[in-house]
Amino acid sequence: MPQMNMVQAINDALRHEMRRDARVVVLGEDVGKVGGVFRVTQGLFDEFGDDRVIDTPLSENGIVGTAIGMALYGLVPIPEIQFADFIYPAYDQIVSELAKYRYRSGGEYPSKLVIRTPFGGGIRGGHYHSQSPEAQFIHVAGLKVVCPSNPADAKGLLLSSIRDPDPVLFFEPKRIYRAAKGDVPEGEYTVPLGQAKVVRPGWHVTLVVWGAMLYEALDAANQAAAQGVECEVIDLRTLWPLDIDTVIESVKRTGRFIVVHEAPKTCGLGGELVALVNEKAFLHLEAPPVRVTGFDTPFPYTLENEYLPLSHRILPAILETARY
Repeated sequence: MPQMNMVQAINDALRHEMRRDARVVVLGEDVGKVGGVFRVTQGLFDEFGDDRVIDTPLSENGIVGTAIGMALYGLVPIPEIQFADFIYPAYDQIVSELAKYRYRSGGEYPSKLVIRTPFGGGIRGGHYHSQSPEAQFIHVAGLKVVCPSNPADAKGLLLSSIRDPDPVLFFEPKRIYRAAKGDVPEGEYTVPLGQAKVVRPGWHVTLVVWGAMLYEALDAANQAAAQGVECEVIDLRTLWPLDIDTVIESVKRTGRFIVVHEAPKTCGLGGELVALVNEKAFLHLEAPPVRVTGFDTPFPYTLENEYLPLSHRILPAILETARY
């Protein structure tokens, strides 16, 4: 089984689906000859040509609008938005059009496509290249939202997303594009959408994360274990539809709940998770649920490591919650 980083695993998934299904096309800024700003699409242009790997103008609303039209006519487009921060010019296309087609047409026009985009901090990109806008799309009925944390899941989740009948936003944590490495099965396999994964079993505190923050949570959990606190770490993998059952099952065992995400705290997905835990496991809670998140400010450049919810911020929350 080959070792890959996330860039290689995503590239492998794209190549696999383009070979398997002639309807699959890739489009976006510099995705062709250059292979994308992070080289995720490298080599696809040479193999599949410019009618299936399409360099577009610098126009996010044009990229997504074109992809929607392709999907309505039976293609399976995979548009890339170079950074999630640049997705907002296409927001109306995604929210007002893409998310609604299946519903408004009674299922006749499902608009099957996957929007790939790198998101989050960790590369010293400042406030225009580090945002985490996932909650803004989770709020929209008709969209699915996926975020892998490792190469094997990245490939399996992307294959599932491409084959899903609904439009999917596929957020790729660029901080770990090359830092996260692991065994990735060759050829055909999928990771089902809507299934979280218990990455680290524990019985004192439930810790829910996604994307690059998984590794910070695991580091904090290992430090907490040295002080006698065992955390159960859950990687959501699919942010919507949400596998709340796995979370609730864990909280019923531990009695304590912490959620970690890079996005600002206010109206982030963490707030919805806290609400669901309160609704479904209130009588099992032995401490107030806690959110460890980014701050309600623009993402900073020089203070990036203060803004991000790294392990040095997660560990005190674990210990305080365990001792409550």
